[in-house]
Amino acid sequence: MNTDRMAISSGPEARLGTWSTLSIGLGGMVGGGIFAVTGLTVQITRGGAPIAFLIAGIVALLTSYSYLKLTLSFPGEGGTVDFLNRAFGTGIITGAANIMLLFSYVVLVSVYAYAFGSYGSGFFAVAEQGFWTHVLASGVVVALVFVNLFGGSLVVRAENLFNALKLVLLAGFIVIGLITPMEWHRLSPESYVSPMGMIAGAMLIFLNYEGFELIANASKDVARPERSLPIAYVGGVLLVIVIYMLIAMVVVGHLSFAEVAANSDNALSVTAQQFMGRTGFLAIAVAALLATSSAINATFYSTGRLAFIIAQSDELPERFARSFRGQHPAGTVVTAVLALVVANFVPLDAIATMGSAGFLLIFMAVNLANVRMARQTGSRAWLSVIAALATGFALAILCIEVDENPATRNHLWILVGMIVTSLAIETARRASRGAHMHLLGPEAGCAAESSANARAER
Repeated sequence: MNTDRMAISSGPEARLGTWSTLSIGLGGMVGGGIFAVTGLTVQITRGGAPIAFLIAGIVALLTSYSYLKLTLSFPGEGGTVDFLNRAFGTGIITGAANIMLLFSYVVLVSVYAYAFGSYGSGFFAVAEQGFWTHVLASGVVVALVFVNLFGGSLVVRAENLFNALKLVLLAGFIVIGLITPMEWHRLSPESYVSPMGMIAGAMLIFLNYEGFELIANASKDVARPERSLPIAYVGGVLLVIVIYMLIAMVVVGHLSFAEVAANSDNALSVTAQQFMGRTGFLAIAVAALLATSSAINATFYSTGRLAFIIAQSDELPERFARSFRGQHPAGTVVTAVLALVVANFVPLDAIATMGSAGFLLIFMAVNLANVRMARQTGSRAWLSVIAALATGFALAILCIEVDENPATRNHLWILVGMIVTSLAIETARRASRGAHMHLLGPEAGCAAESSANARAER
């Protein structure tokens, strides 16, 4: 039996029950993304929007199996970084993949910030909304950087309350929306786009499902992992698929496609206003502000830890491993600065493409990692092979559809830029480290290599 698994099952740190573990995944998935990109999804897939969320959810569900098996076998804070390093070693490709994961989190923060600005600007005059979208998007990022560094514990304690309020308000949106007369004909197959267009639209919003991977980072605190983790991973993704499909149905049923296009950035609050009046608009706008701000804060905490873990694997400069008031500020600050640029200067559809493509690429690598370590994890390798093929196929369709559309062709080059930049950073870091070790002599190089290998083994 895995000794690490025994440790998290019986140690004093083990305190997360099944519900708490499930809530980590739910909080990560039902975050700011659903508020930001539902309108965009309906624009692209029209009446097939619920099916698009189902397709993306199936790809996420297949990948959750690999995460489940890897987490049970290798619990700890390392999560995705640890899984890739264990399966493939700490080479250039793995290092670049881990940096790519960090970039994908930058995109997530950008999506959440954009959504915060879009829903917050709804409280201002229409003529001023563009201005306030950028002001609020930038303001929430800057404010939460300081909160995360100086008062993060207070916000962490408030996360469960925010998540509960968010889910209650969304549940009300779904229930009242479904019992109020809807235009069901807009959900008929006659309103669907082509199958390839449907898949491409589904993959564009795949980032809405990435949050289940946060469960891996908390796995060392799970009291009964064999019982709680399957429910959290598989059950969590299944539950979110249902939530997303119902939300999409309510939006399509209450707003015409022209109305969705005119209010794409805050489609949920405009939909709520259709059947609940101004009260509905305010309720969903508040839910969006709570969800996106708590998601930004949680992502800042995660990126600080992620950069710290990558630096411990010698895949980022040492400064990313430094601590301040119990936090790891370098990763958080870099994420915030890059997110401010992306949120203010990149269109939402491009941001969504970057994020979804980045996570599809990382999840494909995690699926392949579980195939490689199937004997160690006790996995059915064929399931992870199917998951790897699904993520790879989805990524290819997303890139092909984007490349064939002149309006979005530049988005593909942004993804290529993310990949090239990740490889360049890792290559430059290795070259710099190699030159430094050459100056110190062969004994220092051997010691550093042994240290890196030891960290990868842990």
